[in-house]
Amino acid sequence: MRVTVIGAGVAGLTAALALAERGAEVEILERSEKLGEDCCSWCAGGMLAPWCEGESAEPEVVELGRKAIAWWAKRVSGVAGNGTLVVAAPRDVGDIDRFAARTQNHQRADEAGIAALEPDLAGRFRKGLFFPDEGHLDPRRALADLTARLAEMGVAIRFGVDASKLADSGRAILDCRGFAARDALPDLRGVRGEMLILRTTEVKLSRPVRFLHPRIPLYITPRADGHFMIGATAIESASRGPVTARSAIELLSAAYALHPAFGEAEVVEMRADARPAFPDNLPRIVKKSDRTYFNGLYRHGFLLSPAFAERAAATLLEDDVNHADHRQRRRA
Repeated sequence: MRVTVIGAGVAGLTAALALAERGAEVEILERSEKLGEDCCSWCAGGMLAPWCEGESAEPEVVELGRKAIAWWAKRVSGVAGNGTLVVAAPRDVGDIDRFAARTQNHQRADEAGIAALEPDLAGRFRKGLFFPDEGHLDPRRALADLTARLAEMGVAIRFGVDASKLADSGRAILDCRGFAARDALPDLRGVRGEMLILRTTEVKLSRPVRFLHPRIPLYITPRADGHFMIGATAIESASRGPVTARSAIELLSAAYALHPAFGEAEVVEMRADARPAFPDNLPRIVKKSDRTYFNGLYRHGFLLSPAFAERAAATLLEDDVNHADHRQRRRA
């Protein structure tokens, strides 16, 4: 089967790999000039945290997301599987109990337990939750690794190509354009997310920490060389403009409340983008006219893309078999 995948974000790259692993001949078209230039996947936290997401997400997110760590670890480097820690300030410890009631597969952590998991948080929090079977990755490193893996399999990415309207080339088309596909998927909406990257040598964390801050719950994900990704807002807006002063203040204030040393950290990057989401916040594989759409990953891009990439590949390959059978019957 010959497939053109449109979009080199996490949806497009994972789907292209799923197709190539099944023997399809794949090409990827990306309108940006380079990887990550115009891609909300570049702003992702990279948390593979299905049980934490179950606090507000549908059960399907938890069930499908459970397979994500193994999928990524088999295909890219740097996947960590040492869990997620959830904490709240002493005055907000009731939020820990509410979070626990809405989630599964966690362990209670007292002050000593929190200190054992993250020594730099010792003495700062009295109650927490530890989700031992969760993990995380660096999204930018993972996208680069996927690109390299695809290249080894003969799948090239053609950058700087606007493929929103393709002429019929006899190839199946898998559209993974994210929010840009709203021209064909009118019920798709944008959910704005803002993030910061800080750099400091004064704090060390071994795993993502979710801080149940009363104004803006946030997560802090450690990356290489003393970098930390601080995220993320979820605003019902398709605006892709710069990070607002309000959001920057709230994210930085929450990070400072987690550990005062973040107050002296260097701000390396501030970025915002619009996550594509359907009304139920669940991804979909949609077939319309001459193409198939894989979209709506919302805030679960790296968590759910493996499962839905496999679904997209299976859908396209099943269609190809059905079309081949139909042609054979017509010839007969």
